[in-house]
This record gives sequence, structure tokens and C-alpha cells, in this order.
Amino acid sequence: MTSLDRRLPAGFLAEALRRDARAGLSAEPKSLPPKWFYDAQGSALFEKITELPEYYPTRAEREILRATATTIAGQTRAQTLVELGSGSSEKTRVLLDALRTAGTLRCYVPVDVSEAALIAAGDALSAEYPGLDVRAVVSDFEEHLGLPTEGDAPAPRLVAFLGSTIGNLLPDQRASFLARVRAELQPGDFFLLGTDLVKDPATLIAAYDDSSGVTAEFNKNVLAVLNAELGADFDRDAFEHVARWDPAAEWIEMRLRSVYAQTVHLPGIGLTVNFGAGEEMRTEVSAKFRRAGVEGELAAAGFTMRSWWTDAAGQFGLSLSVPSISGVS
Repeated sequence: MTSLDRRLPAGFLAEALRRDARAGLSAEPKSLPPKWFYDAQGSALFEKITELPEYYPTRAEREILRATATTIAGQTRAQTLVELGSGSSEKTRVLLDALRTAGTLRCYVPVDVSEAALIAAGDALSAEYPGLDVRAVVSDFEEHLGLPTEGDAPAPRLVAFLGSTIGNLLPDQRASFLARVRAELQPGDFFLLGTDLVKDPATLIAAYDDSSGVTAEFNKNVLAVLNAELGADFDRDAFEHVARWDPAAEWIEMRLRSVYAQTVHLPGIGLTVNFGAGEEMRTEVSAKFRRAGVEGELAAAGFTMRSWWTDAAGQFGLSLSVPSISGVS
């Protein structure tokens, strides 16, 4: 069966978009959070990106999950799988199958901001896994984690945060997020984290600037969201997609560059914004990691890494951690 738990107050996402757009477009330099890529069109474009030959992270993470799911199920003996930012829950099926085969699986808790995606995924999973208790949670993990409360889902719990989505958070945001996850976990629970790894810049840039231009359309989709939701008059053709590797920060930045000097109006928030010719607005940071850095960030948040796996090419890392005793690793 499937249940739906709406954790966000009415109007939360609309107000969050207004707040983020006002703050980001008024700042110097300008920026927008990557979460606003993902309306229906943006989600469809991202699914296309994951199938591009240049975009390796999805394939690499899936390779690791297929190789390690049985081990993960054996180590965790999880009765509940919680997935933050679940989307379509496609990769999760590998874990669900392993936990079901191990005989421990009872409950799946997908957490996502998209109610439509949760309902579609929940209905499909309920049909595929008869008897599985699917408890979908509508929540924004950056604001409200959406983890089931203690006693609301059978323990032990395995919380999964896949796709290297954690790389979209700035370092202080990552620290806060990991600390909040740790605070929600009990002894016996586990945390499964997917992290894209540092590699040669050419491979990284190609993954975010593909030859067919799908990522460019995805990047510009944030402008379509602002037009639709805030009545803005962005001309997508007046901006160019930029993907740049920052070797000091070890992250990819996606930006939109104004082709010429222009003025954009956003009546939904009473804002008028001027862009200079060549001015760039950051739309995404995608941090890349090293094992030592991942382990250090987890330890700082109160986790102890138990296992670390990579794909055969060493492009992506998957870690399994537990809450440290008294917060000490």
C-alpha cells in the first residue's frame, strides 16, 4: 500500500522560489539554487542527461549498486529504506530487491518535493513489490528532512542519498545537512551516500556541457521556471550555457552568460534586473570528492564510515556509514 505524508506547509515552494529569486538576482554575483531546474520539463531533460554518453555518474553509481546491493543488505539488515530526493526511484529498485531477497524489507520511504513524482513512483513500486509499505513524504530535504519519526517506520533504517546530489550543496550547507541527518538516526541505522569523485577536468566538463546541447537546455530551463512562476520575461536565447571547472574548490560551476546587456522584469516579486554583456549568473555547483574528504565530512557530522566502494573506473564513490558512538568516530 502507499500513503502520502505532506510535510511542507501550503505555499511553501512558491514562497521559497520567490525568496531565492529575489535574493539571488539581487546579489553580486547573481546566482540561483539548482533545485529550481526541476519542473516537469526540467526533470524530463535531466532524465535525458543521465542517458548521454558524456554523463557518467548515473551509470557509475548504478554499477556500484548492482555490485554491492547484496552486501549492503547483509550489513544493514534494514527493514526500512528511506531515500532522500527519490525522484522516480529507479536506482532504488536494486536496493529494494536486495533487501527483499535478504528477507528484511518491510517499508520504503521516498522523500521528494514533487508530489506527482512520488505518487507515480509509489504506485509503480506498490505494484512491483506486493505487501511493501510505501510511505511517500513530500518534503524539501534542505529545509525539512522528511525522515519518518522514531516508531513510525520499522528499524533498522537505511537512509540513502544518491546521485551525488550532496555535491549541489556548498560546504557549510553540506555540514548542516549531514548533521541534521545524523541527529535523526538511531544506533543500528545506516547512511548510504553517493559522491562523484575528482577526475580529469576534460571528463568533468564534458559531463556538464554535452555535445548534443541537452545540458544547455536543462540549464536554461530555470529561466522558463521563473517566466512561468513569476511572470518574468527572460529570453532563453539571450543567455549561453557555461560549464567551468574550479580546481581550487574542486567543483563544476554551471552558469548562464548574458549574450548582451539586457533588462529583465519579474513582476511576481516586483523586481527589475539588469545584466551586463557577458555577465554570468551561477545556477549550479557540483562538488567532486575524494575518499578522505568524504570520510572527514561524515566524521565531523558524527558518522563513522564502515564501507567504501567505487566503480571499476574509479569515477564515483558510494559510502556506508553508521552514527558514531557519542558523536565520536
